[in-house]
This record gives sequence, structure tokens and C-alpha cells, in this order.
Amino acid sequence: MKNLVRQPRQERSIEKKNRIIAAGYELFSEVGYYGTNTAEIAKRAGVSTGIVYGYFQDKRDILISVLEIYITKVFDPFLRTFDKLTTPVDFDVLIPKLIDMAIKTHKNNRKIHEALHSLAGSDEAVGAQFIALEDDITLKIAEKFNHLGFEVENALEKIHFAMDIIQSFSHEYVFDKHDYIDYIVMKNMVVDIVKGLFK
Repeated sequence: MKNLVRQPRQERSIEKKNRIIAAGYELFSEVGYYGTNTAEIAKRAGVSTGIVYGYFQDKRDILISVLEIYITKVFDPFLRTFDKLTTPVDFDVLIPKLIDMAIKTHKNNRKIHEALHSLAGSDEAVGAQFIALEDDITLKIAEKFNHLGFEVENALEKIHFAMDIIQSFSHEYVFDKHDYIDYIVMKNMVVDIVKGLFK
């Protein structure tokens, strides 16, 4: 039988729960999800293991909260960039900027990114969160283009494809790093491909 978790209402209790989530975030980043246990999270947060189980069912429950924070931290800057767009949309400036942001984001969040994405295929809830994120970004960008009066045929497909290309290049640039690849040339190719989708 699972323990009964409570939703903190007092400021002190909310602060404790947030410390537990922050400790989970740090430890998952440092040693991965499977390399972390609840006792270590409790120790890092400065609380007892019993307190952790007062707020979370188990380590996976903490993971879901960590994932929500990661998604907000990583993807809000991209959405803010699109919120600031005005017409005419200058894709010569926008596309390289988005690629640079994606590279920087992957570099700055490398370990937690690897820990969370490694679970996306095996944990239904984690996978669903990432799919929902892709949907949210695609729809919000399409809505922004529509609001600006920028008409794009097959907009949803093109936006989603552009996201995939930029994401793939960022992974290649940050995680793979093949010696025989000229990444300046490859980046320029990505820029040209993505710009071509929106001509």
C-alpha cells in the first residue's frame, strides 16, 4: 500500500518540499536517476527520509516534479523569444539565434537532460511529458505566426520539423562531437534548411 502524501500549505512546508525537489534535480544531474536513492535526496535536502515520503510517494514521484521544473527552465526562454517576434519575421536572425539558444541550453543542462531523456522511452509519464511539450511549443509558435499574419502552408508540420532539425543538430554538437564534422558548415546547412521551410 502506498503512503498517503500531503500537499503542503504552510510556507515552511512548501519550502521543505521545494528543497526536496531541488535536491532531486541536483542528484539526478550528478549521478542519474538510477544512481540516486531517496535517502540521498533527503540528506541533500536537509530533511529526514520520512519527511520526503510525507510529500512524495517515491523517487519517481520526485522525478516527475523535477521534470516539470526542467521543462519550464529550459523551454520558457524559447517561448519568450517567440512572444517578442514582430513582423516582418527576420529568419536570417531568428534561426541562428534559436540554434545558439538550443546549443547553450543543452550545454548548461547536459547531465539532467541525459538523465531525463534516457527515461523517456521506458517511463510512460516522462515520455508523455516530452510529447506534450513538443505539442505545446508547436501550437504556440503556429498561433504566434497566425497572430502576426504570417501565413505558412502546412505550418504545424513545418514548425515541428524545424524543431526536430534544430534539436538534432544541438544533440550532435553537444553530445556526439565527431572530429570529421565541420560544425560551422553543418550549422549553416541547418539554417538554410529551416529558412527554406518558411519561404
